[in-house]
Amino acid sequence: MERWDRVGRKAAYGAALALSPYLLIKVSWVIGSLVGVLPIGEGFGLAAWVALNTVTIGMAAIGIALALALVRPWGMRIPGALVALCSWVGSGFLVSVLPFLLVGALRSAGGDAGGDAVGGAGGGGDDPALPVWEGVLLEFSFVGMGLGLALAVPAYLRRRWPDAFAGRVGDGPRAVAPWAGVVGVVGGVIPGLVWLYWAAGGTLGIAHPAERNTDGYVLGAVWGFWALAGSVAIWTMARARPARLPRWIPLTFGWVGSGSLFAWSAWKLPLLLIVAMARPAGVTPPEDLTVALALHLCAVVAGAAMIRTLVRTRVGTRVGTGVGTPTRLA
Repeated sequence: MERWDRVGRKAAYGAALALSPYLLIKVSWVIGSLVGVLPIGEGFGLAAWVALNTVTIGMAAIGIALALALVRPWGMRIPGALVALCSWVGSGFLVSVLPFLLVGALRSAGGDAGGDAVGGAGGGGDDPALPVWEGVLLEFSFVGMGLGLALAVPAYLRRRWPDAFAGRVGDGPRAVAPWAGVVGVVGGVIPGLVWLYWAAGGTLGIAHPAERNTDGYVLGAVWGFWALAGSVAIWTMARARPARLPRWIPLTFGWVGSGSLFAWSAWKLPLLLIVAMARPAGVTPPEDLTVALALHLCAVVAGAAMIRTLVRTRVGTRVGTGVGTPTRLA
């Protein structure tokens, strides 16, 4: 077994282990709130609190199952499209925001517990409902899962679809026309530029400037970077230029960038819709809701269009023949 594969397998087990505290904490929050021994999160009713945390419990369970599927023999027997979809969404959620998660983990370790970035249900460092040790474990789960996926997913994909990572961008004939990635590229560039503009301090489209904070600036910068990086990668794959660029480079950036666009915006859209319709007390996003909803809808469509272009791209030649083969990721 080659060294990279061994690293990927260990990372998969580490990711599953790292996410276990998150799952256990969320289960304890639901059970504790139902029996009245734990407080409900600020700004939530009992039903909303239980529903939101139940969703994140399901997400955590899927994440652990995914990590194990990336390393156990039965993971190779699961339909490729299902594993690829879960890996794509999981990578988009966690790998794309690793810098933010690492900063949050350091802050939590110093006593400033960050919020629940993925679940959206945690309190901040000033929330008495969230002890510091819980904040540290939550951040540890995110960072551990993100780092684990960053190593385990490529190793799994290389085992299952080895031709996808071989060769260079210009090898063999293209399976898609150069314009096929236009929708995804344009749809990714628009929100990417806006998020970077907001991260740089821009105020156009910001309805409540006083609600902006450091976490928002950092997340905006991370989302903007991956939106643009994914757009460039997909355009490179669709055009097959530059022809001598190793294929794994745009494949990786396109995979994570499109996943980040789709996963985060698919998560933010329903939350913003709830805010727009219910106007819950104490919840005031800094962005104009109409602008934010339009951007996240654009990002969801762009992410889906990008991954469609990526998996339809002809990615390799048969070894020893020079004949192009349409190796797909799903």
